[in-house]
Amino acid sequence: MSSSPFLRAFRHRNYRLFFGGQLISLTGTWMQSVAESWLVFRLTGSSALLGVSSFASLAPVFLFATVGGTIADRANRHRIIVITQTASMVLPLVLAALTFTNTVRVWHVLVLASCLGVVNAFDIPARQAFLVEMVGREDLMNAIALNSSMVNGARVVGPAVAGLLVAAIGEGWCFLLNGLSYIAVIAGLLMMEVPHRPRRRVRESAWRETIAGFQFVTRTAPVRALLILLGVISFAGMPYSVLMPVFAENILHGGARGLGLLMGASGLGALGGALSLVRRSGVRGLGRWVAVASGAFGLALIAFSSSRIFWLSALLLIPVGASMMVEMASSNTLIQAMVPNELRGRVMAVYSMMFMGMAPFGALFAGSIAERFGAPETVAFGGLVCCVASAVFTFRLPALRSEGRQLIVAQEVAGGDPATEMTAPSLAIDTD
Repeated sequence: MSSSPFLRAFRHRNYRLFFGGQLISLTGTWMQSVAESWLVFRLTGSSALLGVSSFASLAPVFLFATVGGTIADRANRHRIIVITQTASMVLPLVLAALTFTNTVRVWHVLVLASCLGVVNAFDIPARQAFLVEMVGREDLMNAIALNSSMVNGARVVGPAVAGLLVAAIGEGWCFLLNGLSYIAVIAGLLMMEVPHRPRRRVRESAWRETIAGFQFVTRTAPVRALLILLGVISFAGMPYSVLMPVFAENILHGGARGLGLLMGASGLGALGGALSLVRRSGVRGLGRWVAVASGAFGLALIAFSSSRIFWLSALLLIPVGASMMVEMASSNTLIQAMVPNELRGRVMAVYSMMFMGMAPFGALFAGSIAERFGAPETVAFGGLVCCVASAVFTFRLPALRSEGRQLIVAQEVAGGDPATEMTAPSLAIDTD
C-alpha cells in the first residue's frame, strides 16, 4: 500500500481489515467504559464500588489468561478471535436492554463485566499473538504503534461522545452503540484471507505447556524485568482512571461532561505517545524509553493529583496518557521481539496478566484507600510507587542489555514466524 514509514503495516491486507474494524469498535468500547463507570457512581456514589466494578471486569484476565494463552498456541488464533469478538458484542447489548428498561442494578453491571473479563482472557493473548501473523516481524513495531494510535484515537473520541450522550440521553445508548460496533470487527475478521498453517504437534499436556510459558518468563531476565515493571505500574498507577468519576464530580465539579473531557485528554496524550513510536522500525533504545516513560508516568500522576483546577487537570492528563502508552507499547514490542513464536501466546498471556490482570487488584485497593484517605492522596501514592519502580528498572537496565540482544538475534537467526528482515545492529535493546 503506502510507502510511508508511518504506514508500513498497511501493506498487509489482513491488517488493514483488522485496523478498520477495531477503529470503529474501540470507539464504542471507550464510550462504554466511561458510561459504565458513571452508571456505577450514579447508582451508588461510592469510590469503593468503582474499584469493585473495575476488579470484576479485569480480574478474570489475571485468572484465566494463561489458559487463553495456551489455547492460542494450540489452536487457530483467527478462529478464537472471531468467537471472542462475537461474545463481546452480546454483553453490552444485554446491559443496554437492562438500562433502557430501568431495571439495571449494580450487580448486573458487575456480572456482565466479569463475563467480559473472561472473554478478554481468551481474546487478548490470541489477538496479540495473531498480530505478527498479519504483518510479519519486520513490521511488528509499526503495527503495535499503529494499534496503540488506534486505541487512543478512539480513547479521545469515545469518552467525549460518551460524556455528551450520558448527560443528554443516558448511559444506555453508549452500551447499545458499543454492541453494534462489533459488527465491523467481525465483518473484517471474516473477510481476511488467512493462510493455512499446519497444526503444531502437541507433545505435552495443556498444563505442562502452560507451565513452560511461565518458565520461559521466569528464567529470561529481560522479559521478567519488563513484565514486573509493567505489573507494578498497572497495580499502582493505572487505578487513576478508575477514580476519574470522583475527580470529575467531587473534586473538579465537571459532572459527566467533565469526565468525558478528562478521559479524552488522557487519550489524547496516549495517542501522541503512540504516534511517537510509529516511525520506529527496530527496537534499539526501547529499554531506555521504558525506563524514562515509567518515571514520567509517576511524576505526571503526582502533579495531576495536586491540581484542583479543571483545565489544568485536563492538561496534566496529557503527559499521563503519553508516558503510559510509551511504556506499554515499548514493553510489548521488546517482549514480542524476544519470544519464540511457539511460546508467543503463553508469554503474551503473562503480559496480559501484568498489564490488565494486575490493574483490578490495584483498582480494588485504590478504591478502598480513596474511600478512607481521598482520591488525590491515593493517586499521588500510586505515582510515587511508579517512580520507585522506574528507578529500580533503570539501575538494572545495563545488566539486561546483553541477554536481550542475544534473545532477539536468536529469533532472527531462527527465522521466526514469519521471517524477519531486521539487521542485528537494529536489535539492540538499548545503546550506551
